[in-house]
Amino acid sequence: MDWRARLQAYLAPRVAMVDEALARCLAYHLPLPRVLPDAMRSAVLAGGKRLRPILCIAAAEAMDAPAQTVLPTACAIELIHAFSLVHDDLPAMDNDRLRRGQPTVWVQYGEAMAILTGDALFAQAFELMTEQARHTPPERVVQAIRLIAHATGVQGMCGGQVEDILCEGQVVSETQLRFIHAHKTGALIRASVLSGAILAGGAEPKVETLDRYSHALGLAFQITDDILDDTASTEQLGKPAGSDRAHRKATYTALFGVETARQHAQQALQDALAALDPLDARADPLRWIAIYAVHRER
Repeated sequence: MDWRARLQAYLAPRVAMVDEALARCLAYHLPLPRVLPDAMRSAVLAGGKRLRPILCIAAAEAMDAPAQTVLPTACAIELIHAFSLVHDDLPAMDNDRLRRGQPTVWVQYGEAMAILTGDALFAQAFELMTEQARHTPPERVVQAIRLIAHATGVQGMCGGQVEDILCEGQVVSETQLRFIHAHKTGALIRASVLSGAILAGGAEPKVETLDRYSHALGLAFQITDDILDDTASTEQLGKPAGSDRAHRKATYTALFGVETARQHAQQALQDALAALDPLDARADPLRWIAIYAVHRER
């Protein structure tokens, strides 16, 4: 059985578990407010790879903890990811009309509602993380919440998005590009991995190992996104192909070209796999995810 089959067998029950939990936490039956609950469900439940919650679960399992014990935090991370996509798609940001093959939230519900949808998802994520204390010692929960908050703020995702916007149409250095990728995409991937390990009570050397892995994985994932934006079709991606090029974004393909970008992605993959050398077979799903991150088609 190759890595693809192994990964698919690993993912299927865990993605289903995450999807069911997300549907439960978004199952509002309220007379008011109108529209917002539907928009939130549209943003979250219309599909997606569920990479970040799966990374949280896989890291916990690598520390020998059951997936269920980190499910609230795994789902919270997916809500944060969904919030970021809703806001990314807005006309003031990337002005995208298609996400996962469906009209984006602002196209369906209007810009104001999309802004509020993202805000509500972000707030609900932190509400959900407090439920983690039912499974985990509070000191670990606080550490994970701090890590995730840090990964979304000025020193994380938001900071990376700011530089991404300010660098549009400019010639950037590799240092600037690595900053954008490490913060815009890599920070939440890192937080996904480390929160799972921390909540599972992973020993510090193992958490440090996963930190190295997550840095390399985040870079590999974003470089591959850059390549796919240049080489895949809209039908493959489920969102507009060539969007980064149209917006003159700072990308690895713009700076180095597609072939050299592929070499960088392969090097980041090797770095991620090497980082996991101290861990046993329980970390194999993390290895398969790293391979997938570079060899995926969307």
